[in-house]
Amino acid sequence: MAQITLALTKGRVLKETLPLLELAGIVPTEDIFSSRKLVFSTNEKNVRLLLLRGSDVPTYVQYGAADIGVTGKDLLLEHQGGGYYEPLDLGIARCRLMTAVPVGLSSSQGRLRVATKYVNIARQFYAQKGTQADLIKLYGAMELAPILDLADEIVDIVDTGNTLKANGLQSRHKIADISARLIVNKATMKTKYSDVQAIVDSLSQVVSV
Repeated sequence: MAQITLALTKGRVLKETLPLLELAGIVPTEDIFSSRKLVFSTNEKNVRLLLLRGSDVPTYVQYGAADIGVTGKDLLLEHQGGGYYEPLDLGIARCRLMTAVPVGLSSSQGRLRVATKYVNIARQFYAQKGTQADLIKLYGAMELAPILDLADEIVDIVDTGNTLKANGLQSRHKIADISARLIVNKATMKTKYSDVQAIVDSLSQVVSV
């Protein structure tokens, strides 16, 4: 059996991914949440887990440092890289990628200032709308940008919308529905096909239940 390296995303996605892996027969040999390690062995001797930032998972899989990865569709859209297949929507960590503006603001005229960490997605979205936009890259607390007049709009992940409301913002345009996806390195799919496909099939059965 070939060695399989599976890259997982820290945070909410990890908490929702581990139960799926367990149902698929893959269980880490120690508690991931109480450890500072980034590499974990599992009950399957040929499968190990990596713990990464979600934005790094596509890169690790693209270049073959990991064979399989789990990360959000938002990060795959933003990554815009190749080198991997996306065989499965895991149906977890569901949310929406939205634009948001201050409550009561009418449609802005002229050039917009948009704060986001999703600059590639935002650039494509506003270009398709024919809207001129200056993109301001931030890494967190997007909701502050309109409040402090740093930006007219934001592009960000929205779950319940409560954070937007608490900061005087409202969602405007939906860019994409987001959930966690399974990705597989293209070369790995050829060289380790049977081992990789067994994991994909097991997770497919779990997700379809």
